[in-house]
Amino acid sequence: MPELPDVAGFRRVAEQATGKQVREVRVHDAQVLRGIGADAFERALRRRFFAEPRRHGKWLLIPTAAAANASAAPPTLLVHFGMTGNLQWCAHDEELHAHDRVVFDFAAGELRYRDMRKLTGIHLAREQAEVDGLLADLGPDAQRIDAAELDSRLTRTRRRLKPALMDQSVLAGLGNICADEILWRARINPNRSTAELSDGDLGRLHREMREMLRVAVRAGRIPDGASWLTGHREEPDRRCPRCSSALRRLRIGGRSTLFCPVCQPG
Repeated sequence: MPELPDVAGFRRVAEQATGKQVREVRVHDAQVLRGIGADAFERALRRRFFAEPRRHGKWLLIPTAAAANASAAPPTLLVHFGMTGNLQWCAHDEELHAHDRVVFDFAAGELRYRDMRKLTGIHLAREQAEVDGLLADLGPDAQRIDAAELDSRLTRTRRRLKPALMDQSVLAGLGNICADEILWRARINPNRSTAELSDGDLGRLHREMREMLRVAVRAGRIPDGASWLTGHREEPDRRCPRCSSALRRLRIGGRSTLFCPVCQPG
């Protein structure tokens, strides 16, 4: 499932269209459009210029402008990738993939929204108020939150830590794999109550989250190297890359959770 680092990678893909004019929009599957039909979507974006994309949590926002040198203006594309969505920059003659749902055609190439399961998709906001409404329930972005605000948002209610980290209204951008990786790096048990966290726990959690996301955002994905917990998720004999103890798997908040009982004692 795409998480914050993956969406950062998709943002870099979308950057290839910055300043370029949409010659044509081809909607191959209108089920990925939210709140607008295919014809209206195509009309709204044809001949628009894509402006600099930005990310908030797991959402990608692509403003448009009326001219290449104009300031960004409505409408704005808001893309949520769900479980299987992604963006691809393709040559015009590259064969259409079976899951390419929407194609934005530019003189230099095509930006394609590809999604197998179509669980979420693409919104078109014509005014800033619509953008604000779609993002209204999101907390601050996990890559940009400071330590004091993270402390405040996590400890205002008593709940288990991992579900709190994954709650998009608390903190935007973290999913299951990110949360496991951060908690393992911070040596904190995912079942801990937020009310039990010490200042040292919270400080370490923030530092490890920032460092993990810095590396993962640069890679455009959550790395799965030998020194990362993520790299051992699918091994038959899962061992902690730090202490070699057997890793444990639990369901916490309905999600499969991987952790080290030695490095992350309960």
